[in-house]
Amino acid sequence: MPNSYQLHIVSFNIPYPPNYGGVIDVFYKIKALHQLGIDIFLHCFEYDRPQQKELEKYCKKVFYYKRASKTKSVFSTIPYIIKNRENELLIRHLKKTEAPILFEGLHTTFPLTKTTFKSNVYIRAHNIEHHYFKGLANSEANVFKKMFYLIESFKLKKYESIFNQVAGIFSISPFEQEYFASKYGEKCKYIPVFHNANHKERIGIQEGFILFHGDLRISDNIKAALFLIDVYKNSSFKLVIASSNNASISGKAARYRNIFCETINTQEELETLLKKAHVNTLVTFQKTGIKLKLLHTLYQGKFIIANDKMIADTGLENLCDLANTKEQILQKTKLLFSKEFSETEIENRKEVLKSFRPCESAKKMMSIIFKQ
Repeated sequence: MPNSYQLHIVSFNIPYPPNYGGVIDVFYKIKALHQLGIDIFLHCFEYDRPQQKELEKYCKKVFYYKRASKTKSVFSTIPYIIKNRENELLIRHLKKTEAPILFEGLHTTFPLTKTTFKSNVYIRAHNIEHHYFKGLANSEANVFKKMFYLIESFKLKKYESIFNQVAGIFSISPFEQEYFASKYGEKCKYIPVFHNANHKERIGIQEGFILFHGDLRISDNIKAALFLIDVYKNSSFKLVIASSNNASISGKAARYRNIFCETINTQEELETLLKKAHVNTLVTFQKTGIKLKLLHTLYQGKFIIANDKMIADTGLENLCDLANTKEQILQKTKLLFSKEFSETEIENRKEVLKSFRPCESAKKMMSIIFKQ
């Protein structure tokens, strides 16, 4: 294959299994680009997940790197999430094979502070990072974590000028595209989030319950789960809160007979819950791009109740029932439990979701990177 069809992808984490936000986008992007015949050199930072042979199916070579010292990273003027991924070996590997480079998020861009590359460099903007960290600070109850997030937000706002050095920026939502294009111009292109675009069978209403799922290490998800416990605690509805790590919420949920925590260890366990749930209530308190859980639920779940910050400026507003207050959520829940999820609902979703097909997003990205 010609050199122009080789690509370095630098991932902030090991993108398999694809079971939380950012790594879902990375993994299904790798898979879609591989299907177009691109030789991928994948570079992963290894810290909380084991190395994965599965990635070798889609990549010419996979490299793993340890993160840098936490202490040095915290006290650096460079944001922690970037300084923590400083690695000289990564720079050497990127220079050894001359090919375009795609950095996944600002997290992975430390090499740009140390050197320049002969090949074109691109950044996948997973968030407007300083907005994201400010939102985490607003959701965080722990004063020390709150201060860390605020300082990180300040550093990230200054660091964002690194975008001026790259050939292209791939935004992940229309909302963020508007922001980046206003600051960095035409080199910013909207590429919809990559995901598992398979419509799955839904199980009928007789197993109906309400599902909320998310990573409960994230302060915004913790805040959302606590809010939904308060919404449903005195109702007749059954609420299931699903996460791979729910210790922080399980004590609160245990106080109520109709609220349960489910530990999900595999993607299959989450898919089973999505099949069975009649309503998915998805709430966020910070508007950042598009939530992967929203797309995942649209493909595999039934009715969705979502608040403004979850669905505004996503192009998916008409596929969800909007509710922001406790009273509105309870009213929508009662209404949806009186309805059956029909084939019409499924077909309507399929039509709207055509623009989110990973194969089309990969072709668009390929045409930009390889100037086709």
